[in-house]
Amino acid sequence: MDVTVLQERARLLQAVRAFFDQRKVLEVETPALSSSGNTDPSIQSFQVADSEGLRYLHTSPEYAMKRLLVAGAGDIYQICKVWRAGELGRYHQPEFTMLEWYRLGFDYHALMREVEALMLLLLPTLAASRFVSYRQLFLEVLDIDPHSARDVVLSACMAQQQLDVVGELSRSEKLDVLMTHCIEPGFAVDRLTFVFDYPAEQKALACLSDEDIPVAQRFEVYLGQVELGNGYQEQTDAALNAEVLYTDQRIRQQRQLPEVPPDERFLQAMQQGLPRCAGVAVGLDRLLMCVLGKKKLQEVISFSWTVA
Repeated sequence: MDVTVLQERARLLQAVRAFFDQRKVLEVETPALSSSGNTDPSIQSFQVADSEGLRYLHTSPEYAMKRLLVAGAGDIYQICKVWRAGELGRYHQPEFTMLEWYRLGFDYHALMREVEALMLLLLPTLAASRFVSYRQLFLEVLDIDPHSARDVVLSACMAQQQLDVVGELSRSEKLDVLMTHCIEPGFAVDRLTFVFDYPAEQKALACLSDEDIPVAQRFEVYLGQVELGNGYQEQTDAALNAEVLYTDQRIRQQRQLPEVPPDERFLQAMQQGLPRCAGVAVGLDRLLMCVLGKKKLQEVISFSWTVA
């Protein structure tokens, strides 16, 4: 590890904290270990055994931070370590640093602008950002509407693009393959690209629009092909939040994935009323990688997973 990288990380953290201090956003801490984990079938949690049973290292501080929002904490942010099992590669480490924040009264478009402001503070030489809908990207690059195209159309598009996959893919998985292999490679490397209004089946805990074909009111931000952040117009309906977690749990069972108990304390808090807000999670290691012009995460962390 180059000592200058340690110094640059310290400067980045100072700049992030100053950014939120100027905006009167409160820094908070929440537990890294919980009796409940993340039910999302695409994310795997680390389990820790103690005398009282299993606990889970958090994959994001989302549930606990939303409990603070319900309790009246106001605008909040957190910088913390998070853990996701099985994620190791050029842009992935099983342990990484996340910045997550929530803004009361914001919609997700206002939050995109705040994310842009923070990232341009840290990457001041970038060209003007591009804000583009998921639908527009698919129409521009592949000439299909991702919100209405049938499975057979998506399969034909994959074949036309010579994308050969093993096994059966869901509609959402087909869209992901087309996005990562055909669209993301075209993102400019000298500016941020904000993609918003994702397919409804990719909503997670985001709100759906009330259009004839609803879309998920969420966004992702990229620099080139590097995904830096993922934001939501947060779903405030307690029943819909519960539906997502329990549906995820059933999918995990169908796929024979490790069972993860839904966070009942989070769901109970939602019944008390989550204020209208937008939230976003940003990978700080990836952001530092971009700031320093590095090519992989191992170059910007003190110790990689394989030698920790």
